[in-house]
Amino acid sequence: MREHMESENHHDFDATIGTFDHPRYELVGTGEVFDGEAEVRRYFADTRAAFPDQRNRIVGLYSSRDAVFAEFVLSGTHLGPLRGLPPTGRVFECPMLAVFAFAPGGCRIVCERVYFDAATILRQLGLARDPRSLPGRLETAAMHPITIASAYVRRAFGRPR
Repeated sequence: MREHMESENHHDFDATIGTFDHPRYELVGTGEVFDGEAEVRRYFADTRAAFPDQRNRIVGLYSSRDAVFAEFVLSGTHLGPLRGLPPTGRVFECPMLAVFAFAPGGCRIVCERVYFDAATILRQLGLARDPRSLPGRLETAAMHPITIASAYVRRAFGRPR
């Protein structure tokens, strides 16, 4: 796992791909799946264009019979386009957990499933607001008036959804 994660830090994606039996990334925080070498390489190209200094710092590695769990902190500076949004120049740092799954008895990765809170990254990049803050509440009310009004009606009349 250390070799896999370090190769990502050094943008040595041939080495990263070489740690897989079948390249597959599942990003639980966004619901995205990149299946197969071409899609995984596109994911690398897109994310490193947006965050050229993206790095992971391993906090802990834990193993089970058919998986290794990596607790890490991902960080980077938003210097390129991200899903059509212009760069903000801001830095993010987000704790994450990756499950590296192996075929039973295998020694190469068949899937890297990454759990994280996408809102943490978006807030740090200035692309979202904390909904508990005044600006966040105002933004939520302005962007989702029907949902907010429905919630207040349910609360006022004591009707759960």
